[in-house]
Amino acid sequence: MNIYYSIREVLRYSALTLLSTLFLTQVAIGQEGSIRGHVYDAETGEAIIFANIVIEGTNLGTNSDEDGFFTLTEIPVGEQNMVVSYLGYEDKITSIVVKESSINYYKVNLDSGGVQLGVVDISAERQQAKTEVRISKIQVSKKQIKALPSTGGDADILQYLQVLPGIVSTGDQGGQLYIRGGSPVQNKILLDGLTIYNPFHSIGFYSTFETEIIRTVDVLTGGFNAEHGGRISAVVDINTREGNSKKLGGQLSVSPFMAKALFEGPLIKSEEGGTLSFILTGKKSIIESTSQTLYSHATVNDTIGLPFGFTDTYGKLSYVTGNGSKFNFFGFNFDDSFSNPLVSQIDWNNNGGGVYFNLLPNASALTLNGIFGLSNYSIGIQEADETPRESLIKELNIGLDFNYLTNESSVKYGIDLKSIRTEFDFTNPFNLQLTQKQTTTEISGFVKYRKAWDKIVIEPGLRLPYYASLGEFSIEPRLGMKVNFTDETRFKLGAGLYSQNIISTSNERDVVNLFNGFISGPDAQFDDFNGDPVSTRLQKSRHVLAGIEQDIGKHLQLNVEGYFKDYTQLVVINRNKTLSSQANYTTEIGDAYGVDFSAKYEIPKWYFWATYSLGFVNRFDGEQEYPTLFDRRHNANFLATYTTGAQNDLMISVRWNLGSGFPFTKTQAFYNYNPFLDGSGTTYETDNPDDVGIIYSDERNGGRLPYYHRLDVSVQKNIDITDRLNVELVASVTNAYNRANIFYFDRVRFDRVNQLPIMPSLAARFNF
Repeated sequence: MNIYYSIREVLRYSALTLLSTLFLTQVAIGQEGSIRGHVYDAETGEAIIFANIVIEGTNLGTNSDEDGFFTLTEIPVGEQNMVVSYLGYEDKITSIVVKESSINYYKVNLDSGGVQLGVVDISAERQQAKTEVRISKIQVSKKQIKALPSTGGDADILQYLQVLPGIVSTGDQGGQLYIRGGSPVQNKILLDGLTIYNPFHSIGFYSTFETEIIRTVDVLTGGFNAEHGGRISAVVDINTREGNSKKLGGQLSVSPFMAKALFEGPLIKSEEGGTLSFILTGKKSIIESTSQTLYSHATVNDTIGLPFGFTDTYGKLSYVTGNGSKFNFFGFNFDDSFSNPLVSQIDWNNNGGGVYFNLLPNASALTLNGIFGLSNYSIGIQEADETPRESLIKELNIGLDFNYLTNESSVKYGIDLKSIRTEFDFTNPFNLQLTQKQTTTEISGFVKYRKAWDKIVIEPGLRLPYYASLGEFSIEPRLGMKVNFTDETRFKLGAGLYSQNIISTSNERDVVNLFNGFISGPDAQFDDFNGDPVSTRLQKSRHVLAGIEQDIGKHLQLNVEGYFKDYTQLVVINRNKTLSSQANYTTEIGDAYGVDFSAKYEIPKWYFWATYSLGFVNRFDGEQEYPTLFDRRHNANFLATYTTGAQNDLMISVRWNLGSGFPFTKTQAFYNYNPFLDGSGTTYETDNPDDVGIIYSDERNGGRLPYYHRLDVSVQKNIDITDRLNVELVASVTNAYNRANIFYFDRVRFDRVNQLPIMPSLAARFNF
């Protein structure tokens, strides 16, 4: 199917759906008055998340969401006082007039530096925990990311994701994230609603995302509800903030690892009308140059430094109307390269952009969110003595969802339409070529309902994806539930069915996996699996999760979650086919199960975060059951941050990680490998080839590497030079006690290759 034809049909279908939905939903609130609005920082215009909004003299209250948005219904008609408060800001009381069957909008700007007056004697976060299920959901803020010891002086979301329970990283070089038994292709990474197919750079400290512009990060490690689809394991949903709508500003930063710049400010300023602001960021690695001098102990050899290079840019224009509706236009370009002549040359690029919006119709209780965007990803690899491999994927995405909110319930429903183009070219060691060029279309409808009582919260959902190019339809019910036994003890559970048609070109047999290509669902049948015919070409899974949240006092929170993911079908490329008549694809089944523990303790000067995960990840390929290469049974993290100084301007952070060894397949024997370059004329009886072949053990992944552990430390000092100029100095040490953690073992050369050694650094950031 032509991608431009798909775009036209998607736009036509979306327009019809939007018009019909708006027509059907123009209904009055009823006989109660309602209000809605946004809460902003008065100085920067940035949305304030989890602000408390209450109607004075009533039990009506709510919290602002990640956009600073709030809704309150069933308010008594007449004059009322609305009180908005948030820790560290002055409380603001606004006089409002509530009319029957009306919806009034209020924009509230809070001034920082105030003392909390105690209007609400319970934290917004804990209040939200009682009214939302949040099974396997962790919300990460920019403040939490920056509390982590910053490798090279630069905090990054990738570094923080690695301290979350259930998440495993495979290393400092070419590392990927595996979330509760899901491989990278089974985890969807979103940036402002668009899929980022390779969000992590080849040096495993940094992602493509700039920390300073992150507004919220939702990490859904399993059991996610119907608004998310297209993946069978997990979702990481990253949203960026708008630019400063009050004044021009920015940041310049330099460290031995990279140089960064950020600029933001208003283009149109208006308190009553609309505002237009911009934000632009860029960062470029310099570690490939500085490493030869500063980190010669970590370089490949005397002539090759650390062979990692990347350049990332992101820009956004944001328009906010007088009634709170928002339009955001954004674009990005991420480049990465790994250039080691001893191993391979890899280059990849991720670029795209689009528009996403939030509409607040004056005459309707609904809010409308939408996105239109295009994401492109391409990668190529050239290895010694290997045929080049190339992969490309383009995704056009159009999404519309509608939200109806009351004080205790909400309904969210919508449609997602995707047109995906994939191109892939690969020649395996037996000189058999696999080439795919295909355009596929996915159309999904979903609905989710949430109802909160005093003790119980339920969240059923249903997703209905149709994979048009495969002619397959999937019915995927989802369920979340929470029971508040007491104000301090909460039980939660989740379950659901999931599917996807994107396949990774990587092979789980590879110890080092720097080439991350993708193809869409194959249009050819596979070989039989375990003697039975394969009836579907989709990857599918089932999730069941349960957990307990426990608050101990005002400062300590505990969370325990158990999970089981049943991968009922996994599709992989048959990279080891020896005959052209053999199928290009094979299938496997598998499961992942375990339990995650986490504890958070927070007081004004101290922040502690500790996790422990016990997990099992298995696959069955039709012949034997085996643990995957990312089956880290035991994984523990400890994070501590201490803030001190007269102005709380000094922060000390420590992070320690411990993980059990990854599986590997043992070597059974070596032999002289003869490639038969002269065909039948090869004198194999007398030849003595230099190449060495390996005979692997029949037991796949039967061995275990040594344990991994690492300590990172950083100290950050903030210096205020003027009211408009601030300097942050960061001294950090990665792998502080120089642990020799194994990366992989070169069997042929009998050479152990380790992860990166101790790496101290000093960085400076100038905020203006």
